[in-house]
Amino acid sequence: MNLQDTLELHVKAAIKALFQSDLESVEFQATRKEFAGDITVVVFPMLRVVKGNPAVIGEQIGQYLLDQVDLVKGFNVVKGFLNIEISDSYYLNFFQAIKEDSKYGFVEQKDDKAIMVEYSSPNTNKPLHLGHVRNVLLGYSVAEILKASGKKVYKTQIINDRGIHICKSMLAYQKFGNNEAPTKDLKGDKLVGNYYVKFDQEYKAEIAELVAQGQSEEEAKKNAPLLLEAQEMLIKWEAGDEDVVALWKKMNQWVYDGFEVTYKNIGVDFDTYYYESNTYLLGKEFVAEGLKTGVFFKKEDGSVWCDLTEDGLDEKIVLRSDGTAVYMTQDIGTAIQRIKDYPDVGGMVYTVGNEQDYHFKVLFLILKKLGFDWAKNLFHLSYGMVDLPSGKMKSREGTVVDADDLIQEMAVTAEEISKELGKLEEYNEEEKQALYKTIGLGALKYYILKVDPKKRILFDPKESIDFQGNTGPFIQYTYARIQSILRKADSNNVAETSSNDEIVLHDKEKQLIKQLELFPEIIQNAAEQHSPALIANYTYELVKEFNSFYQNVSILGADSEVEKSFRVGLSKVVSQTIKNAFQVLGIQVPERM
Repeated sequence: MNLQDTLELHVKAAIKALFQSDLESVEFQATRKEFAGDITVVVFPMLRVVKGNPAVIGEQIGQYLLDQVDLVKGFNVVKGFLNIEISDSYYLNFFQAIKEDSKYGFVEQKDDKAIMVEYSSPNTNKPLHLGHVRNVLLGYSVAEILKASGKKVYKTQIINDRGIHICKSMLAYQKFGNNEAPTKDLKGDKLVGNYYVKFDQEYKAEIAELVAQGQSEEEAKKNAPLLLEAQEMLIKWEAGDEDVVALWKKMNQWVYDGFEVTYKNIGVDFDTYYYESNTYLLGKEFVAEGLKTGVFFKKEDGSVWCDLTEDGLDEKIVLRSDGTAVYMTQDIGTAIQRIKDYPDVGGMVYTVGNEQDYHFKVLFLILKKLGFDWAKNLFHLSYGMVDLPSGKMKSREGTVVDADDLIQEMAVTAEEISKELGKLEEYNEEEKQALYKTIGLGALKYYILKVDPKKRILFDPKESIDFQGNTGPFIQYTYARIQSILRKADSNNVAETSSNDEIVLHDKEKQLIKQLELFPEIIQNAAEQHSPALIANYTYELVKEFNSFYQNVSILGADSEVEKSFRVGLSKVVSQTIKNAFQVLGIQVPERM
């Protein structure tokens, strides 16, 4: 049990002994810096079961704890707040218990039911871009946090490999491609993306021509020959046309190969893949089933809808009048297929941008109406868009920031700043390049993950690689600094102490241990809230505490061997906790910087 859990038991015992009352829970908060104490009990909520002056009640509880509980060494009461001072022995015992635990903060898998986390889920008509990067980093980190909290997790994605947008790239390639193929310098996903942009350019030219001939813009958009051909191609694909399917397979494979390179570069992985082309038919089956049971209804034009007006939503289309599927169709099919494939899955997390908030409300509701009990355990991890100082990105216009280019740019920026700081004289060129990538990726990931997922981000590459402040490189640098201390301690034969005897904690040491004690709870909270930001910002606070300790307390120059040993051991635990925290954020920590 942590300090809060332990104290809660004793405070409840105090209320029982002093007032013959039962307290359901105890409210704690951090002690304000101007008062002595390590943790504060808020007395006011107790007035529901204990009548009296809150300051007097606080005094009585404080005296009981001081008399009865060894870990309490003092207290003071400020109005209705009981500030409790904890004995050094508590913190020292806690430190001894965790100092050899390389997985400190992580919980072994304890649930039979698994959670499936979906992220990335790209379209096969363009490369991954900055918007995908936030998605991928969020989803991967949430999956790793859930694992660290004790859950069984499957990481997955649904690849949107069919539909009108895919046919647009295919049609443009068919018309303008001249059998172009990927090369060493042109990845397949980028090649296909170029033809998605080409389609949009030619389509706009056709619209302009039709408008000039007298059609309204709305009419021209519907009647443009290229769009009609793309729609015809989609119908042929769903009918299994041999040539269309062959082109589709070839171009999709180019894109898959390109995606894998990007995923490897950014350091994420998946346990399983789903393809819309495989799941939309199952969705169609359940639409047909839902028609029979009255979950769906058919309109005069033959399109199929779900009426959700009684649930405060609107009517939602699940099948077009020509019988072709929409996104909702395949999402219904994909969810059902996943449970068929993995019966131990009890819930799913969908990492998708907040422009799809309404879509997921509808999807979850439809799955409930279809009678699936697990639908109550579906969660939309909704996140805000990522902007650049230059403005919003549009993939069809070719104005996106390509993920591969961004990763490369981050490494280059890290190289420029590292050279300015001049700290890499001992490195060979290969080591330098590896370090630049570690710093650059760490900066990118931390900058994105430290922000609450719901908030929009303005991403500034240079700001993210600052070696001061709440940044990935600042934390990486602190980790590397600790490794340097540990190497010096090793070469000086500093032995780790196994005893608390003779140690009187410096205030900075105590503050550091208090921060370490919070880590397991932070992991659990981050898992519950699906928020890597909690872990990122906790790690920054831990690093600030360490740097304050480092500046105020001599480690290798301590007065006694016992103190020196203890401080080296404490530094080691801090570095392991940084490493564990960054592990679930998907960020590497360098041994030297």
